Amino acid sequence: MSAISFDDFLKVDIRVGRITRAEPYPEARKPAIKLWVDFGPAIGEKKSSAQITAHYTPGDLLGKRVLAVVNFPPRQIGRFISEVLVLGLPDADGEVVLATPDKDVPLGGRMF
Repeated sequence: MSAISFDDFLKVDIRVGRITRAEPYPEARKPAIKLWVDFGPAIGEKKSSAQITAHYTPGDLLGKRVLAVVNFPPRQIGRFISEVLVLGLPDADGEVVLATPDKDVPLGGRMF
């Protein structure tokens, strides 16, 4: 593992948002769900594609608070533009479990 400086860490803007819309993404190469995430008035709603179908259905995700990197450039995922990277961790089988705050925090709050 290589060390980074605190200034390097500050360059990664990780914020909390709430999923407002989720749809299956059957056109993706790997099973995925299209997400619309509200980060509050300063950032607004952003889109993401996430390979989280092992543990989640679109209906499970509505209203869920998640952590996401909001300062990556947009990325084309098939015919969908992903604007943020929703964060997760692998379970014992390598399937993604979303990173979420365990208390209610304001939308758009920055991780530190």
